[in-house]
Amino acid sequence: MTTLEVNQIIDNARFTRFHWMVMCLCGLLLIFDGYDLFIYGAVLPVLMKEWGLTPVQAGALGSYALFGMMFGAFVFGPLADRIGRKKGVALSFVLFSAATFLSGFATTPTEFGIYRFIAGLGCGGLMPNAVALMNEYAPKRARSTLVAIMFSGYSLGGVLCAGMGIYMLPRYGWQSMFFAAAVPLVLLPVIVWKLPESVGFLLRKGQDAKAREMLGKVAPGVPLPAGAQLVMADAKGAGVPMFDLFKQGRTVGTLMIWVSFFCCLLMVYALGSWLPKLMANAGYSLGSSLSFLLMLNFGGVVGAILGGWLGDRFSLPKVVVAFFALGTVSIALLGFNSPMPVLYLLIAIAGATTIGTQILLYANTAQFYPLSMRSTGLGWASGIGRTGAIVGPLLGGSLMAAALPLKMNFLVFAVPGLVAALAIGVFILWYGRNPASAHATAPAPHPAASGSV
Repeated sequence: MTTLEVNQIIDNARFTRFHWMVMCLCGLLLIFDGYDLFIYGAVLPVLMKEWGLTPVQAGALGSYALFGMMFGAFVFGPLADRIGRKKGVALSFVLFSAATFLSGFATTPTEFGIYRFIAGLGCGGLMPNAVALMNEYAPKRARSTLVAIMFSGYSLGGVLCAGMGIYMLPRYGWQSMFFAAAVPLVLLPVIVWKLPESVGFLLRKGQDAKAREMLGKVAPGVPLPAGAQLVMADAKGAGVPMFDLFKQGRTVGTLMIWVSFFCCLLMVYALGSWLPKLMANAGYSLGSSLSFLLMLNFGGVVGAILGGWLGDRFSLPKVVVAFFALGTVSIALLGFNSPMPVLYLLIAIAGATTIGTQILLYANTAQFYPLSMRSTGLGWASGIGRTGAIVGPLLGGSLMAAALPLKMNFLVFAVPGLVAALAIGVFILWYGRNPASAHATAPAPHPAASGSV
């Protein structure tokens, strides 16, 4: 019997309207996801004043949604494998939209924290499933670029959140920001109708006819004979025990990847949660403080797309080091008295080199591990990164409670960027320019590895 390899068909497909539709829908979902995650930073100055929150309490409250994200990834990942990515994405979307809407009715910090945790569950389930769906359907030659453009939707959500906050907070109060999160639910029928199901899931469930229909949209010019059997290698790999990530010379690489993920997400969520409040304390108006959050996320959009483009054309680890180094300098300079245009530029660079660097770290991690353990490697790196995301708002609250000068707060926020740059620097020295060379690395690194950099 003739067999057709599904991955090969998808990898070699031309870019079509189908790919455009998948990218736009997944990007749109990440816009809503980003709005939900950055909303706390936008309303934090008002909430602290209205509820009399201490900085430590505010930092803890900001971490509830991030705890929810961590658990959501563990819950909705396996669930999507059973019910399909399309249903997993739709369920996550409804959950975080509804919980965010209900947050506007909260009258106490405890009630608010519960709703934020539930919203985090949905956010944690949506992002990895949407990214995986885009990865599965994107042609190989355009995969990095398409995922980067889609991922920029996350930052666009932050831009939307900050822009709406500038207009809505002074006029309608903080609750209106959360009520607005219900509006995207009107698009649920469109998402259920147009978002494609994973072709791998369809084949696993024996739905060959639907899988053929989907492949016909992905690669309309490729013949799919009725008698041919569709086969698909498990692109995610079967998964391996966590300790295998430290075997065959991968110990240093795994540790450096974990350190960089932790530091990157710590900076993203520390700035996202506390930038408006820090700037308000420095004497800027609420509108100006929110415009800084808008610029941070606008920089994140540029950084995600530029990072994906540079990563495809240059040594990926070196691009990551350069982004972290730029991020360290720009964040450290935020605490100094600068002219307004310079301040906006520094914030945009900080956004590009923290939010934008996330996608580079995922790509570098995927290249580092062989196919058989790629899923495990990405899962653990992402999990370590989420702990950094939880620490970020808590760190900001502790710094605010210590009543340090403004420049000291930003210098502390910049330290993780320096640590991450050093970690990836060690990664480069250990494995050379190409992280994929680690696939064949012996237990001890060859001296030539560092000499080839």
